[in-house]
Amino acid sequence: SVLFIIGLTAYGCNKEKGVKTDPVTPVDTVRLTYVNPVFQPVLADPTIVRCGSFFYAFGTEDNWGTEGGYHLVPIVKSNNLVNWTFLSDAFAKKPSWKPQGGIWAPDVTEVDGKFWMYYAFSTWGDSNPGIGLAIADRPEGPFTDMGKVFDSKEIGVENSIDPFFIEENGIKYLFWGSFHGIYAVQLSDDGRHPVGQKVQVAFNHLEGVYIHKRNGFYYLFGSEGSCCEGANSTYRERVGRSTSLLGPYKDKNDNNIAWGNYGELILHGNDGPNGFAGPGHNAEIITDDEGTDWQLYHAMLKSNALLSNGTNRRSLMLDKITWVNDWPQIAGSQPSVLRQYGPVFKK
Repeated sequence: SVLFIIGLTAYGCNKEKGVKTDPVTPVDTVRLTYVNPVFQPVLADPTIVRCGSFFYAFGTEDNWGTEGGYHLVPIVKSNNLVNWTFLSDAFAKKPSWKPQGGIWAPDVTEVDGKFWMYYAFSTWGDSNPGIGLAIADRPEGPFTDMGKVFDSKEIGVENSIDPFFIEENGIKYLFWGSFHGIYAVQLSDDGRHPVGQKVQVAFNHLEGVYIHKRNGFYYLFGSEGSCCEGANSTYRERVGRSTSLLGPYKDKNDNNIAWGNYGELILHGNDGPNGFAGPGHNAEIITDDEGTDWQLYHAMLKSNALLSNGTNRRSLMLDKITWVNDWPQIAGSQPSVLRQYGPVFKK
């Protein structure tokens, strides 16, 4: 999550793994370019963590069919956010604390030299989904399941999925929710149990929350609409901001996003048949070595939105974020479809 993806501890990413830090070298004279998507066929609901010179992105459990088979939380690796290589699955076997369901929307953060993955465990229409925690020594895994953190009935929030972890002033918090409100709760020191009372921070129109801290503001990103209807998906991304982690989060017109369908729209599908449908569920923001911010998310090319087995082709996308009056923007509020200049990393 945001407090750990850039300022990594030497223990977790260097000392423990024996990784040497290479000296910085000049940027290549040929500037990196890319065209979306940056990884396919599928990496839905992405999260990203940086370890040394490399980035590791994780996605929802999916069956890639003839284009890669079944994956129980796939992990892909890159040194530039553009060229990605599939590594492995995060789990050797599915966690056992729930009788059935998929492992959705992982959120991976480096915590005290370990890699914590909060994940949702649910089926479509599940009456009691829940959130679990798994931990690994390395971002490549394997991840060992620590069990259930809470389920919907225990915490009193319907459809408790899409977790996001953040630590602030030494206190651990979990944000979560899907179309029944976005909530936050303090966690125990070991991250395995909620403590205290939950707080609602956003209304019923959002899911897939992510929080980014910048210039004294906390920015709450979330997705609304339908994620998984192929070319007809209406997923889009909104954002509100606050001077406090627990809110209130507001839009530019001072509307509290906990009270209604508010928030600034920063990303939606392209018009026309050759664009992308359903962009959203963004990962952590990454800042490159020139100070430019980049966001990964998923979307589907309208002309090729489904795999042969019917799975939504929610491919991994990349676009630049600019800041205007301390509000984030993506050019045209749509996924880029033409070739773009990519991030700059000098190592």
